[in-house]
Amino acid sequence: MTTATPDSGFLDGQFLIAMPTMGDKRFERTVIYLCAHSDQGAMGIVINKLAPEINFRDLLTQLDIGHEEDVVVGDPRQLDEIRVHRGGPVETGRGFVLHSCDFFLEEATLPISDEVCLTATLDVLRAIADGEGPAEALLALGYAGWAPGQLELEIQANGWLNGPADRAILFDADLETKYERALSKIGVAQDRLSSLSGHA
Repeated sequence: MTTATPDSGFLDGQFLIAMPTMGDKRFERTVIYLCAHSDQGAMGIVINKLAPEINFRDLLTQLDIGHEEDVVVGDPRQLDEIRVHRGGPVETGRGFVLHSCDFFLEEATLPISDEVCLTATLDVLRAIADGEGPAEALLALGYAGWAPGQLELEIQANGWLNGPADRAILFDADLETKYERALSKIGVAQDRLSSLSGHA
């Protein structure tokens, strides 16, 4: 059982947008970029929530990547502009970087679409810290995961809407409006969600 799409039937590379009927507070008003979806299950990264009480500089220190005074080549203020997102409730101590495809590490980077890749090794964090990382990146701790068939059931139960991903929404810093913009991308106004919630 899969949700139909024109090509594979799977939703990797798309946005999942939480419905008001979600029923799980952890995913209230979330937008998730779906990194993998197959018969084996699904995995995605929440793109519109910040991780509490941690910034990129702290994360580098915790992971012992360089020393605070020499971790960046160039303007150290760039470190403070990189925010750490709350990617989901699974493996919250592990970092994942969604990024533009101008950065690629053999045997470490997973291409998801023509515009977006995923890398989950320390090497990408080192590259970002050194000013040699991808042009666009979203750093998250943890991810959202689904067992085989679980995501399909949640969509059928009106827990999620899905639609095409938008690189501008994915990578920009305006977290407060990502939910509304993702809905708008699929032609849904937020005030219509409650009426949609009652229809499969």
